[in-house]
Amino acid sequence: MMDASVERAFIRIREGQIHLRRIVNPAATQPPVFLLHASPTSSRWLESLTVEIARSGRTVIAPDTLGNGDSPAPAIPSPDIAYFADSVLRLADAMDIGAFDVYGTHTGARTACELAVMAGGAEGSGRVRHAVLDGIKQYDDATRAAVLEHYAPRKEPDEHGAHLVWAFHFVRDQALYFPHFMRDPEHRLPGHMPSNRVLHDAALDVLKALDTYALPYLAAFRYRPLERLPLIHCPVLLLKAQGELAALNAAIDEAAGLLRHGSVAPVASDPAAKARAIVAFLDGDHP
Repeated sequence: MMDASVERAFIRIREGQIHLRRIVNPAATQPPVFLLHASPTSSRWLESLTVEIARSGRTVIAPDTLGNGDSPAPAIPSPDIAYFADSVLRLADAMDIGAFDVYGTHTGARTACELAVMAGGAEGSGRVRHAVLDGIKQYDDATRAAVLEHYAPRKEPDEHGAHLVWAFHFVRDQALYFPHFMRDPEHRLPGHMPSNRVLHDAALDVLKALDTYALPYLAAFRYRPLERLPLIHCPVLLLKAQGELAALNAAIDEAAGLLRHGSVAPVASDPAAKARAIVAFLDGDHP
């Protein structure tokens, strides 16, 4: 069992210095685990999960996606999910990491899915040994078109600081509605409003990457996971978290049916519960 604090580091790839959070276990006997965060935030939201998974004795690495957090912008104006997946492979190269496991949530789940397509071999023989997808769905064409037009607007700082208020409302509304710009009873989400501190921290992540936060978002909504899942050869675990969006959980059975080696794990939404399911899966105890 390992209980260590999260350290921060920068690793250079072609686009610049990728910022990451990690716990390194020099005595690890299992491949490291990459954790890929949701948009529009950063790896700070995976710190607790990093700690919980590291208790298994693994090295855990959570990078800020290009265009988010403290990582540099993508090198192209309209990157797709394959671009972001390739950046993770190049990050692993720069860290002298061969085989690894990957977990992704929301936007990160799409990147993890594409990583598994690109580098996941049969029975864990590829560079990506296992993939864990936490919240993945393919939206219909009408929803996708509306989201691509309205979900991640371009904002410029102004002399009144209106963009500061906008960022707070932007992350707040995502807790109230899906899509967040459709503020009516039909699109109202159940559950509780996050604390003011959580909303503040999320707004800071958006403001930190104000010019580029939208790029991973738009790539994620353009991505069509149902076309990619059947191409994955490595084992895949789909998490079905109690506190997840109902639309995402409703899509899990369809996604699982497309996988060659897929399984589903119903879990509580806290990091410890997710980590237990992830570690059990990586250790071969498939649900």
